[in-house]
Amino acid sequence: MARLNPGALSAMFGACATLVLAATAVAEGVTAAAVPVALSQPALVTPKALGAAMLAVASAGKRLVAAGERGTILYSDDAGRNWQQARVPVSVSLTALKFVDDKQGWAVGHQGVVLHSADGGVTWSKQLDGIRVAALVAHAAAAMTGPEQQRAQADAQHLVDDGPDKPFLDLYFDSASSGYVLGAYNLMLRTTDGGATWQPWQSHVVNPKGLHLYGMHGTGGALYLAGEQGLLLRSTDQGASFATLATPYKGSYFGLLATRSGALLAYGLRGNAWWSGDQGVSWNKVDTGTQASLAGGAELADGTLVLVSQGGDVLLSRDQGRSFVAQTGGGLPPALPLAAVAQANDGALVVAGLRGLRRVAMATSAVRQQ
Repeated sequence: MARLNPGALSAMFGACATLVLAATAVAEGVTAAAVPVALSQPALVTPKALGAAMLAVASAGKRLVAAGERGTILYSDDAGRNWQQARVPVSVSLTALKFVDDKQGWAVGHQGVVLHSADGGVTWSKQLDGIRVAALVAHAAAAMTGPEQQRAQADAQHLVDDGPDKPFLDLYFDSASSGYVLGAYNLMLRTTDGGATWQPWQSHVVNPKGLHLYGMHGTGGALYLAGEQGLLLRSTDQGASFATLATPYKGSYFGLLATRSGALLAYGLRGNAWWSGDQGVSWNKVDTGTQASLAGGAELADGTLVLVSQGGDVLLSRDQGRSFVAQTGGGLPPALPLAAVAQANDGALVVAGLRGLRRVAMATSAVRQQ
C-alpha cells in the first residue's frame, strides 16, 4: 500500500488557546457543508452490493460478516453461500471488522469511521468519524505538558485542518468493552467502554516517524502492532506502552497473526513473512512461495494458518506458520486479488477481494472454488 499524501503535515502550530478553540469548533460548530456526504449518507441497499469489492470478512459466532467499498456490509447464515445486506449509516469504504462474540462487533474505515453492531452485523451505528477524531486528538494535545507538547499540538491541528479524511486500517478488541482502532500516520485510539468513549492513544506508541499502523493482534499476554517500513511494536503492560521490536525487514507489514500457541507471523509486501516463537525477540524468514503482497490471514479451528495475497494466492501452513504451501488444484483464478479470509462454520474458507466474496472448499491437496 502506498504511503498517503501528507498534505499539510509540514506546517507548525503551537498555541494552546488556538488549538482548544479549533477543537471546540470541530466538535460543536461544523457546518453541514463541511461534513462529507459519505459520513451522513447511508450505504445504498442494492442487489449490486453482492458483487462489491470487499476488504474484510470475519466470523460472528456461526454467522459470517464482510465489509468493503461504499459502506457495504454483508452477512451470511449459511456458511457464505448466500448473503444479505446490512443497514449501515455511512457510505465510506470499510477496511476491517472484528467480532468478540456472536453479537458484538466493530468495523473501521476511511474518513475516521468506527461502526458498532450489537446484533451480529445486521444493523450498525456510528461511534466515531474523522471530525470527532480530530477533536479528541486536539483536546488531548492541549492538555499535554513537557517536551512533546508542541509537536503533539501541531499534529493535532493538522488533523483539524485536514478535515475528516483519517483512515483507520485495523482494529483489535479483546472483549466487548476493551479495544483499539488504528491507521494512517500512527493514528490510534482506545476504548474501555465498548466505544461509548474513546481516548487518543498514539502518545503511548514509540513511532517518531508517524509511520502507518496496518495491523494489531494479541497473544500470550502481549499486544503487537505492525506497520510500514518494517515497523513492529510490542506492549507487555496491557497496552499502556508500545516499544519497538528489532525487525529483520524494512518493507511494510500489512498484518499479524498471533496463534493460540503463542507464535507470531508478520506478513506484507512482495510475499514477505516472518515467524517468531519468542514474543518477537527473534524472527525467521518464511518461504511463502509468492512474490505477491500478502493482504490478509487467519487461524483456522484446527490451528492451520491461512494467508491470502493480492495475486490470488491461498497459502496454508500446518506447522504454525513456519512454512506455507500454495493450494492450487482447481482453486481460485490467479488474477483474483484477495484482501481477507475467514473460516465458515462448515470448515470452508470464505475469501474477500475486489470481485466480492467466494467460498473455497478445503481439501487435502487442493483448494477448490465453489
